[in-house]
Amino acid sequence: MNKEINKVKNWYENSYLVHGINAQRKYPNEELLRFIGRNFLNLDSQARKNKHILEIGCGSCSNLWMISKEGFTTYGLDLSKEAITLGHKMLKSWNLSEVDLKVGSMTNLPYKDNSMDAIVDVLSAYCLAEKDFELCLKEIRRVLKPGGCFFSYTPGKNSDAFKDYKPSRFIDKSTLNGIHRESSPFKGNHFPFRFVSSAEYEELMKKYDLEVTYSESILRSYYDKKEYFEFLVFQGTKL
Repeated sequence: MNKEINKVKNWYENSYLVHGINAQRKYPNEELLRFIGRNFLNLDSQARKNKHILEIGCGSCSNLWMISKEGFTTYGLDLSKEAITLGHKMLKSWNLSEVDLKVGSMTNLPYKDNSMDAIVDVLSAYCLAEKDFELCLKEIRRVLKPGGCFFSYTPGKNSDAFKDYKPSRFIDKSTLNGIHRESSPFKGNHFPFRFVSSAEYEELMKKYDLEVTYSESILRSYYDKKEYFEFLVFQGTKL
């Protein structure tokens, strides 16, 4: 594990230890719900059980409980051991037990080739600097079945946090060493924080043989419309 990924691990371990289950939201991401609805909710219960869905950077399982409850075979991976411990508690609170949770890195997925029907990333892989994210995409392509889907919800470069980045500094052309400006959304996230443009993300998808089948840009305001933050939504299908 390189030093930048280790920073992410340490930051989140501390956050979960201090705040427990309240370190993250408790309900699923809205765009993830739309992804599941577009692709899988027309399936009957047996067909859903045959669909294997992995969340990378699953945290305390605020997304995974919904995926499991909808009847899919569900997997979660996170760097933080404490996140996985809390994830088990979250799943238990929803009376769910058949979820495979592992501690591990997105750059080295502990799953077999061609084993997942979908892999989802909800504000998680942005913690990887450019080179590490490419390793992650390579792993995603390896683990996805042919025709499988990758869903990503990630920070975009139209965000004020990226354009007005100081006193943060760049690790590479897309990744800050954290959000250090006190008037910025996500302030205090002092770990690698990567932004991407829609054009850049589409090129990355093509590079790793993921055909873009859905993309959106969402601009959200913060602090009484003083700050704007862009979220990109991408879906890529393995060719």
